[in-house]
Amino acid sequence: MKKVFLSLAVLCVAFALSAQEQGSPISLTQETFKQKVMNYKPGNNEWNYLGDKPCIIDFWASWCGPCRMLAPHKELVAKKFAGQIYVYKVDTQRENELAALFQITSIPSLLFVPMSGTPIMLRGYRDASQLEMEINKYLLQK
Repeated sequence: MKKVFLSLAVLCVAFALSAQEQGSPISLTQETFKQKVMNYKPGNNEWNYLGDKPCIIDFWASWCGPCRMLAPHKELVAKKFAGQIYVYKVDTQRENELAALFQITSIPSLLFVPMSGTPIMLRGYRDASQLEMEINKYLLQK
């Protein structure tokens, strides 16, 4: 049983790394958020980013029309900026605690997380050119 679990864990990690290398957004659960972004504790609002590259976190839901419209643009910037930033996505219907933590009241909501400093939350649909401009401004300081 341990061998099966270990094999499954290795495959999951390999898949996640492969997705990022190909420039695809990576889904985050509460558990993976705590590993890759911030190991938060209820009541502690201190921000401590764990990543080794800046990231965007898209808070979305499958029923949301603007979220579905944003998806291909998110894919484009994930490919264009592969190796420079991470592009994550959080399904607000499945990850209620994360949505509550960030006070998500409208979607899509995009959290731009620089390597240092305060993250910036932007709400609403944007196309690839707007995303690229915001990545350069907030994450890459270009």
